[in-house]
Amino acid sequence: MEKTTLKSNKNNLLNGISLIKPNIFFDDRGFFYESWNALTFNESIAKTNFCQDNHSSSSRGVLRGIHYQLNPFAQGKLIRCTKGVIYDVAIDLRKNSPTFKEWASIELNESNKYLLWIPEGFGHGFLTLSDFAEVQYKVTKRWDEESEKSIVWNDTDLKIDWPLHQINEDELLISEKDTNGLTMKKAEELNFIF
Repeated sequence: MEKTTLKSNKNNLLNGISLIKPNIFFDDRGFFYESWNALTFNESIAKTNFCQDNHSSSSRGVLRGIHYQLNPFAQGKLIRCTKGVIYDVAIDLRKNSPTFKEWASIELNESNKYLLWIPEGFGHGFLTLSDFAEVQYKVTKRWDEESEKSIVWNDTDLKIDWPLHQINEDELLISEKDTNGLTMKKAEELNFIF
């Protein structure tokens, strides 16, 4: 397993986020790799207890996020794309962090088999670039409706560089909840940050 830290849109390392490149073993039968190991993860990435596995499917152009939950239900997420291709984004929402409001992105897909660890204090979203994608992720806290928040995907202060040129305009599909997400300014006003 190889672990690296992602750089933000301002070329700073986003402390806490880890891109995990697993060791994949190929032979005539196919491949094998360890997608998660508690001992290895706790020793080299973060000490945590996952409480739930989630699995979503999305068609081309589906944009989910930017989602997060406030304390005491803030979630760490270990994300992987097991079918297709997604453009994954994490935003630092920790007001005392030197990279507050900075974001990083990475393409996760069924070929590279990368995993992305996003700790508590970050918002998360992704855009499906393939005809179909399946995303599986572990979370450290259960879903809680009252603490769940959403930053609008096209916030003008964050200026996330979504690769919209890779999909047709009519393919972009965003839920009503995400379309009506908070701006970063509003989230700060309401103290809906960490």
